[in-house]
Amino acid sequence: MCIQKDNNINILRDTRANGKDRDWKGKKKRSLLMAEHYGEAGLNKKAERMEQCADTLLFKKSAEKLKLFQAYFCKVRLCPMCNWRRSLKIAFHNKQIVEAANERENLKWIFLTLTVRNVEGSELKNTMDVMTKAWNNFSRYAAFKKSVKGYFRAMEVTKNREKESEWYATYHPHFHVLLAVKPSFFTKDYIKQAEWIAMWRKAMKLDYDPIVHVQRVKAKKESPDLNEIEQDVKRAVEEQNAILEVSKYPVKDSDVIVGNSVTTDNVETVLDLDNALAYKRLIAYGGLLKEIHKELNLDDAEDGDLIRVGEENADEIANGAIEVMAYWHVGLKNYVLK
Repeated sequence: MCIQKDNNINILRDTRANGKDRDWKGKKKRSLLMAEHYGEAGLNKKAERMEQCADTLLFKKSAEKLKLFQAYFCKVRLCPMCNWRRSLKIAFHNKQIVEAANERENLKWIFLTLTVRNVEGSELKNTMDVMTKAWNNFSRYAAFKKSVKGYFRAMEVTKNREKESEWYATYHPHFHVLLAVKPSFFTKDYIKQAEWIAMWRKAMKLDYDPIVHVQRVKAKKESPDLNEIEQDVKRAVEEQNAILEVSKYPVKDSDVIVGNSVTTDNVETVLDLDNALAYKRLIAYGGLLKEIHKELNLDDAEDGDLIRVGEENADEIANGAIEVMAYWHVGLKNYVLK
C-alpha cells in the first residue's frame, strides 16, 4: 500500500490486482505541466483548476487494497489526470456493454477508422462539427443499417509535428469505431473497403477519397495460441483486446504536450485544442450498445463521476475499516500519506 522512506515519510503506492501500480504521481506531474501551459496561454481559470486537480486523495482500505473514496477532479478537457480516469471508466463501461451484447445476440466485431485530410488549427472546430453531422448521415445509410447492430465511436485529434511533412503543424481529426455486426456481415452483407470509402466520402461531401481502415477484431500477438482454446473463450479474448484498444480516451496528453517544458508550439496546441474541444462530445454509443448502456444505468464517462471508474462496490468502499489520505507534496513531487 505504501513505501516507508528513510525520513519517515510514507509515499502512496496504489497497487492493482495484477501487481502494477497506478500512476498517480506521473499523471499529477503531467497535469501540473499542462496547467503551466494553460497559464502561459492566458487560460488562467482552467490553469488554477488543473493545478488543484487531485491534490488530495481519500481512500478506503479494504483487504489490503485501496479504493478511492473522495477527490476533486478539475474536468478540464485536456487534463491528463482527468483523461486517465475517463479512459479507465470508458474501458470498464465498454467491457460490461460488450459482454452483455454477446450474451444477448450472436455478434461479430470490427474496427473502423474514418479520416479526413489534416486541417489548420483555425479550421479544426468546424471540421469536427462537420464530421459529427456526417457520421449521423453515414450511420443511416442502408448498407450500414443492414449489417451494424451497434457501435462505440470516439473522435481523436492528433497534431503533425514532422517538420519535413507538407502537413506540418496541422491537425488530424478522425473517428475510431468499434462496430457490432451480424454474422452475415462476412458473407452476404459484406461491405468492401471501397464501399466504406465511398460512403464516408458521400457523408462528408468530399472531393477526394478519404483514408478508411476496416478490420476484423483480432487478438494481439501476446495472446495464447487461440487455436487450442474453446471458441467462446477465443472470441472473449479477441474482444477484450479490441475493447482496450478502442476505449482509450481520445485526448492523450502526449499528443498535446511534447517534452517536459513549456514551449511556444505546445502553448499553440493547447489553445487550438482547448477551443476546438470545448463543449464537444468525443464519444458516443449507437444502436444495441446505446440501449445496453442505458439499461445498465451507466453514467457519463466524459463528464460524470471520475472517482468510481471501475468495479468498485459502493458499499464495500463505504464500509472500509480504515481511511487513508494522500496529499500532493510540492517539494517531493509525490503523494504523501497523512
